[in-house]
Amino acid sequence: MLNRRSLLALLFVLSAIGAAAAQPSQDPLPSWNDGAVKKSIADFVARVTTQGGADFVPVEQRIATFDNDGTLWCEQPVDFQLAFAFDRIKAMASQHPEWKTTQPFKALLDNDMKAFAATGEKGLLQIMTATHSGMTIDEFRKVVLDWTATARHPGFNRPYTDLVYQPVLELLAYLRANGFKTFIVSGGGIEFMRPWTDKVHGIPPEQVVGSSGVAKLQTGANGKPELTKLPKVEFIDDGPGGNRSIGRRSIFAFGNSDGDLQMLQWTTAGEGARFAGIVHHTDAEREYAYDRQSKIGKLDKALDEAKAKGWTVVDMKQDWKKVFAFEP
Repeated sequence: MLNRRSLLALLFVLSAIGAAAAQPSQDPLPSWNDGAVKKSIADFVARVTTQGGADFVPVEQRIATFDNDGTLWCEQPVDFQLAFAFDRIKAMASQHPEWKTTQPFKALLDNDMKAFAATGEKGLLQIMTATHSGMTIDEFRKVVLDWTATARHPGFNRPYTDLVYQPVLELLAYLRANGFKTFIVSGGGIEFMRPWTDKVHGIPPEQVVGSSGVAKLQTGANGKPELTKLPKVEFIDDGPGGNRSIGRRSIFAFGNSDGDLQMLQWTTAGEGARFAGIVHHTDAEREYAYDRQSKIGKLDKALDEAKAKGWTVVDMKQDWKKVFAFEP
């Protein structure tokens, strides 16, 4: 027979269990407003993870792909990799006195963006070559990490890595908790992204797909082999490049621009349950508002196709309670 103390303890435990059961389950997407967009995500995940259901997808086939710029983090007023290249030109200028009189370098050193724009694609390629080659992979990784630790966004005055979208971070975690393997598939440089994506997005370097340059194996000063970045492009990821590296068609894909349209088309062309999502930048107050006319992250054809095919379009202003984690 239970004594009075044991009986009270048992009643306390039962009461605690009952209270816990009465509490609603924790929302995995707390930064998303309730509505059709949030529901479409939850419904899709439930469909593909319900054992025995008509749309059940085995764990090994649960592949989710995300664009980076404008989908996982901010991309305005210029792509962050381009901001990195601009900063590198200024940091390297003392080693290249000829840049003071040579375009496109002179334009950047003079902060003359109009003159830089006039150099066109050729000028941009020269800048990217000067800042992304001529060093080992390990040296470049350190340069990137030093930049992300010190550089600050001109509009927000915060580190660039603070400008990741809190709702998308929650979405990544939610998918992984449900057996998905998450990948970045971006036109950005793979060696620029890999040093920080694991810490910032929770996506390890081997799950990052992007554009790449040629690297050459050679013997370093210490007598050990090292990979050196050469001024030559190996692969530009401007289409469904994920297939090149992942080996499986994704069943879930998120982008934000026409540059992601092929990835979304490739994902939805497969059999079975498929999800395509687009982040529509509509919030000029908390971030930026842009779409069809933007020179960066243009969203035109993909927006039309999303509406025609019933893809999920995230209205940043309406669907996100907060954009960045640092918001109150």
